[in-house]
Amino acid sequence: MLVPPVPPFKNGLFCFVTESWAIAPTHAPYLDLCVCVGGGLTFPISSPIPYFGEETSRSTCRGVHFCFGRSVGEARMKLVRKDIEKDNAGQVTLIPEEAEDMWHAYNLLQVGDSLRASTFRKVQTESSTGSVGSNRIRTTLTLCVETIDFDSQACQLRVKGTNIQENEYVKMGAYHTIELEPNRQFTLAKKQWDSVMLDRIEQACDPGWSADVAAVVMQEGLAHVCLVTPSMTLTRAKIEVNIPRKRRGNCSQHDRALERFYEQVMQAIQRHISFDVVKCVLVASPGFVREQFCDYMFQQAVKTDNKLLLENRSKFLQVHASSGHKYALKEALCDPAVTSRLADTKAAGEVKALDDFYKMLQHEPDRAFYGLKHVEKANEAMAIDTLLISDELFRHQDVATRSRYVKLVDSVRENMGTVRFFSSLHVSGEQLGQLTGVAAILRFPVAELSDQEDESSSEED
Repeated sequence: MLVPPVPPFKNGLFCFVTESWAIAPTHAPYLDLCVCVGGGLTFPISSPIPYFGEETSRSTCRGVHFCFGRSVGEARMKLVRKDIEKDNAGQVTLIPEEAEDMWHAYNLLQVGDSLRASTFRKVQTESSTGSVGSNRIRTTLTLCVETIDFDSQACQLRVKGTNIQENEYVKMGAYHTIELEPNRQFTLAKKQWDSVMLDRIEQACDPGWSADVAAVVMQEGLAHVCLVTPSMTLTRAKIEVNIPRKRRGNCSQHDRALERFYEQVMQAIQRHISFDVVKCVLVASPGFVREQFCDYMFQQAVKTDNKLLLENRSKFLQVHASSGHKYALKEALCDPAVTSRLADTKAAGEVKALDDFYKMLQHEPDRAFYGLKHVEKANEAMAIDTLLISDELFRHQDVATRSRYVKLVDSVRENMGTVRFFSSLHVSGEQLGQLTGVAAILRFPVAELSDQEDESSSEED
């Protein structure tokens, strides 16, 4: 039982009261703290938020639980302070509040930056009797960044470097690894903040950027439940069930396995999709799988009086996809019915831009360029209308190469062109990556670079 939330407090917190650990999936992503009155337990909920269902022992604690969380739409990266000089050197202080914020932090970090954050350090202590012990102590360190490791599935970010500021527990020059944590601020200092980095900060702190699209891509026996954010496509669940073939005169085994498969997909939807945030849930499949699944799901919702599904029935949209694999999601997002439905979502813009590029490449190849040299040539002629570029290119370790991409972005904007950044973790970004990560739709045709090279070589001959 979950009592509806009380009105938000001044700091944006609200409260749920529940009698068991089975917290509603729609509220789980926003919970920061659980307090069990009956058992006297208080513990923070880590991010990404686990679902308190069958895998959690119900006998752990009996009593009333108060679950504190943040109101929908407020869980965005917070910009605490921004000190950037005229020469673009300076530092920013940020507080990540959800898993996707770690992706933004990963894109902001570069080797050679200075990172200051709270962390744990194992410190050896010696008692008066001479015995040696060790304790984990929380301290604040400032590191010169050397390596950056990002786990895209768990959305965890680890940064390794050397200590560059005097500390009670860590010597100067000693190595340490900081794992950035949600709801703990960090300060990032750079010698040069370029326009792409500053845009990334604005994007990360913009409440309008959220996971407003969910998708279930399925075929018989295989389904992927995904959240489509402007920055990435997160696979929240993969369901695989062996479906026996139909036999002449006996389909019972096939039907039972299919029903078990549909039940698991339905549970995954309730567990991983927050209907308070999501505006549309795409159900994509080949054949009639999507229709059969939706019929089963809403029949079960009526039988069990599942208000969560019944109240959000209008958000489900059935579309065609060639398979139940994740790559088929792009087909669903390009469907005209989906495009009109998602017109006000952030993810639709990137998908449409890439679709327009492919159409232009097919019908007017002189107005669709890809590859850095070709795109730069088009930019010199001030011909670029829309620049499509992957954020992966801005993580290049070579400063000169990275500056080349930044210069291209700035130049296109100066020439009144549109720049669309694609996330390498997004399905559309993965496709752009296969086209070298940079492409452009032109205002007018420009001669191919290869043609010009052929002409110049013939003149030399």
